Amino acid sequence: MKNRNIIAAYLRCSSDDQSTEAQRADLERYLEREGFDLSRVQWFIDEGTTGDNLDRPAFEELDRLIANGAVATVVVWKLDRLSRSMIDGLTTVSRWLESGVRFVSTTQAFDFRGTIGKMVAALCFGFAEIEQQSRRERQAVGIQHAKANGTYKGRAKGATKAGVDPSRAKELRSKGLTFREIAAALGVSAPTARSYCMA
Repeated sequence: MKNRNIIAAYLRCSSDDQSTEAQRADLERYLEREGFDLSRVQWFIDEGTTGDNLDRPAFEELDRLIANGAVATVVVWKLDRLSRSMIDGLTTVSRWLESGVRFVSTTQAFDFRGTIGKMVAALCFGFAEIEQQSRRERQAVGIQHAKANGTYKGRAKGATKAGVDPSRAKELRSKGLTFREIAAALGVSAPTARSYCMA
């Protein structure tokens, strides 16, 4: 039997100007309150990454460790931190549960186990996807309204994170670096690094 030692705490925020500090503080309180062995906790943090897909470095590292049988428990602040796609989220959680991993969402007070856990997860991921779609629709309506009134400015053309030179991203890309490696070098998210290279 594989030796599952790691208690994995997964955090994600969507944009470079957001932080995962509040999520981490809540998870730390939960882990301590529930009596987890804190020496076994390993943090997996994706900042400035979307929940619409699973193309995230920390998530991929966590998934690899789970596949290798090294993780006993995964703790998230909220299910949508893992995924905002019902299919991606449910597929991932189902696979993890089937491999023997315990999966907990702290703010929703869900400890997913067995068939009932999968059913509840399906509902939660479905709601997360609906919420994401509604947010996009509200944003689109707001932009359309602002354009009609002549008040929409959008993001300034060529705007970048303060202190980041987009041409540096192209230079690194020409040397064969991946988008993730470029993102790490520039201190931005992988999608942002990709957009710099494609501009």
